Amino acid sequence: MLLSKKHFILPLSIIFAVSCQNQNNEMVDVSPPVAKKDPKNLEIHGDVRVDNYYWMNDREDPEVIAFLEKENEYYKAKTAHTQPLQDSLFHEMRSRIKEDDSSVPYKRNGYWYITRFETGKEYPIYSRKKEKLEADEEVMFDGNELAEGHEFFRLTGISVSPDNTMAAFGRDTVSRRQYYIKIKNLVTGEIYPDKIENTTGGSVWAKDNKTLFYTKKDPVTLRSDKIYKHVLGTSSEEDELVYHETDETYNTYVYKSKSQDYIIIGSNSTLTSEYRILAADDPNGTFKVFSPRTRGLEYAIYHFGSDFYILTNKDGATNFKLMKTSEKATSSENWEEYLPHREEVLLEDIEIFKDYLVVSERDNGLNKIKVSRWDGSDTYYLPFNNETYVAYPYVNLDYDTKYLRYIYNSMTSPYAIIDFNMESREEVILKQQEVLGGKFQAENYHSQRIWATARDGVRVPISLVYHKDTPLDGTSPLLQYAYGSYGATIDPSFSTTRLSLLDRGFIYAISHVRGGEYLGRPWYEDGKLLRKKNTFTDFVDCSKFLIEEKFTSPEHLYALGGSAGGLLMGAVVNMAPELYQGVIAAVPFVDVVTTMLDDSIPLTTGEYDEWGNPNEKKYYNYMLSYSPYDNVQKQAYPNLYVTTGLHDSQVQYWEPAKWVAKLREYKTDQNKLYLDTNMDAGHGGASGRFEALKETAKEFAFLLDLEGKDQ
Repeated sequence: MLLSKKHFILPLSIIFAVSCQNQNNEMVDVSPPVAKKDPKNLEIHGDVRVDNYYWMNDREDPEVIAFLEKENEYYKAKTAHTQPLQDSLFHEMRSRIKEDDSSVPYKRNGYWYITRFETGKEYPIYSRKKEKLEADEEVMFDGNELAEGHEFFRLTGISVSPDNTMAAFGRDTVSRRQYYIKIKNLVTGEIYPDKIENTTGGSVWAKDNKTLFYTKKDPVTLRSDKIYKHVLGTSSEEDELVYHETDETYNTYVYKSKSQDYIIIGSNSTLTSEYRILAADDPNGTFKVFSPRTRGLEYAIYHFGSDFYILTNKDGATNFKLMKTSEKATSSENWEEYLPHREEVLLEDIEIFKDYLVVSERDNGLNKIKVSRWDGSDTYYLPFNNETYVAYPYVNLDYDTKYLRYIYNSMTSPYAIIDFNMESREEVILKQQEVLGGKFQAENYHSQRIWATARDGVRVPISLVYHKDTPLDGTSPLLQYAYGSYGATIDPSFSTTRLSLLDRGFIYAISHVRGGEYLGRPWYEDGKLLRKKNTFTDFVDCSKFLIEEKFTSPEHLYALGGSAGGLLMGAVVNMAPELYQGVIAAVPFVDVVTTMLDDSIPLTTGEYDEWGNPNEKKYYNYMLSYSPYDNVQKQAYPNLYVTTGLHDSQVQYWEPAKWVAKLREYKTDQNKLYLDTNMDAGHGGASGRFEALKETAKEFAFLLDLEGKDQ
């Protein structure tokens, strides 16, 4: 596809090349693309911003596609010398994976369900066995067959009918997270012709085995806004709308209670929750509001017997408490306290069993699992003796059992799936992640948690892992990662791919900055809205601490973040570029003000309580003070590798594309600046398990090349 001259102003001497070597194997000078400047004035609150690259906001424009392809050509040319390293990293990371792996089976409604992979294949196979694990395998879905002919493929939301004869499932072959739902007869193998378009992919069956509830998206904003009811054997065009979420700051969804007795519609904004319930054996009935939405009131509901348990922040319970009410009187004035709020401990989730209540907590950043008998005769915590570990309940579908299934791993030990006997307190490891290749030994790695002091005196935790032979004298390369938004906690978990860095002398650090919930809900509240800059300054202060404590130096410090974490990367390279040798910004949210002023873009309206609404001047001014795109300046920047996906529905591709174009215009250094666009994928990158490794290999090769390591 040719590019119109009007989108580039280039001297004739500039050469675009796919390869950076000529026939004599000599390096050819490759100059970066120079994007056309087409000024557009953006005015609000009496302030005018000039966006020279606004023209990129059209994925249907052939000239935009051509520009992205030129950037890809430039990236490939400048990194051609790292291709052997990328290949080596890819094969190395793949060699650690057990390719013919399978999940721990779990039993539901008379069948054992299993997800497995076959050697050499990209996608999982979903199967089941009736009553006994020794029974013949019944393959429900082979992802590899379904993915044939598609550059991108994702299967999601497999929902089996109560009589076990049918399964609804969602497919996405574009990577816009707009799934269509189909239904398969598991007895005959027939896939019915019905095709329900533009959904979230998930669905739930009523007890009549013919009524299916699902969520549709707005075709423009992709907001999940409508719940429909589909009756088997009818056209999807006849589906009944059962709920429409008209508030643009909310998303809606539908699921079934663990008890299988209720179909539940949830509506959530950043600050507020609301649920509607319907008996699963009455699909033609009317959903009843559980408790009306009250701004700032968050709650989640769990059905057990004739009661509901409610995890909520009601009455100022910032770190949440557990309440209880009868299923016949569900509004909040009827809720009674069951587990009180604690100032220092975040109550994250619960699991209900016939004889036991299991509570997931976070205390000083660490996961804790508390087991209590309903009769009050016994209460205890599972013992974990580490500061860089992750532990959480896994698949627990059965009420009437004394076994809790949970996952445990740490930064130095692969994950284990464990059955814990809540009565005897004995446990059995059902599956331990295998790290193949013969080189991994857990004792060769060390992990620890350290605390940096931020500029306002707040202590910020950092989880570290490194090879035991890595020197801690300031000479070692260190990759610092963080996310820091939406209350999402980045736990210190194990990674097989990360070993490729650790074995080459890298230290890996997770900075648990404000904006996440690592230290409880107040930690999140202190890193959002008009306190968002705490996220960025925390990261910078952690970087300075890592340098001061001789874990690394500015010549060897690297940073990584994706999506909202990519915003973090954009902010810190504007604020403190001198601290970093290189930065990876994956699908970065960098054009904050323009995006948050455009309510036609997916996610915008639902994000006002996270970032603020820039239609209000105070939020506009605050966003403008940190938005990476708006704050690019004439200064030296670190080496930068920026990734995006053409079909990204979360962060539109034009944000990183515009950012890179502006950086090229303003930066005063000769450092590397690459934009790598996956033309076939969206926010999550490649869909296959091995194709995803190739993307990781690119990132690692970028870092290792800067360190002068070619193997």
